[in-house]
Amino acid sequence: MLWQTSRFAIDLTRPRVMGIVNVTPDSFSDGGSHASTAAALAHCERLIREGADMLDIGGESTRPGSPPLALAEELARVLPVVRAAVQLGVPVSVDSYKPQVMQACLDLGADIINDIWALRQPGAAQVVAQHGRCGVCLMHMHGEPLGMQLAPMTGDAVPLVLAFLQRVAIDLQGLGVDLTRIVLDPGIGFGKTVEQNFALLARQQELAALGLPLLAGWSRKSSLGAVTGLAVDERLAPSVAAALLAVQQGARIVRVHDVRASVAALAVWQAMQAQAARTPPSV
Repeated sequence: MLWQTSRFAIDLTRPRVMGIVNVTPDSFSDGGSHASTAAALAHCERLIREGADMLDIGGESTRPGSPPLALAEELARVLPVVRAAVQLGVPVSVDSYKPQVMQACLDLGADIINDIWALRQPGAAQVVAQHGRCGVCLMHMHGEPLGMQLAPMTGDAVPLVLAFLQRVAIDLQGLGVDLTRIVLDPGIGFGKTVEQNFALLARQQELAALGLPLLAGWSRKSSLGAVTGLAVDERLAPSVAAALLAVQQGARIVRVHDVRASVAALAVWQAMQAQAARTPPSV
């Protein structure tokens, strides 16, 4: 299984780690830690040293309750980081829903568009389709960041998320985007209850049945805090556990803050998988 992106055909036969680079003052977990261009680039380099397979650079916080960011401010935050990051030798993803930001970053050589709105903003799908080669991650979100947790989804989230992801993938394919360019994200925490998030994890194979690679973004999410009682800066262990469980359930990419720990945990999981493949079944 390959994910075709602007410069890289990413082999997804083994799980891949996407390192989060928030160039924001207000993200829910690490807002302000990498807000300057220099700090963000140093963070990019550190994540690569720790084993990140790709970077995901975002300039606008999408935490619950966050207001929209002005286009000019997002461009000012993101473009200098993307311009330098594309020289680091790994795929660069841009976390944005604004078509102007997408286009500007693709012009700089970015490889992937990661859109929480699944290209539903006017003009966004056309940017990706006209590029002809970039990868794209389509995420499910119920509502919008400012109010999504005030009125989360109701009912069984799994078939609703499944139907949405199938529809947006088909729509994008209709614009000429090859399926090898598309990855799907169920959108953990985006307008969903704790129970719905864990249902999406427990039944993730139902989403994988669509035949497209899945990205899982559990890192430091509030649902992990809800079941462990841990504050956001204490959620390393549950984040790694959730990433491993997501991979076990078929995710091919995990989007994480804590790259070193996630890479190490996946190495243990892969060693176990390799041994299991070599061990004949007992009779």
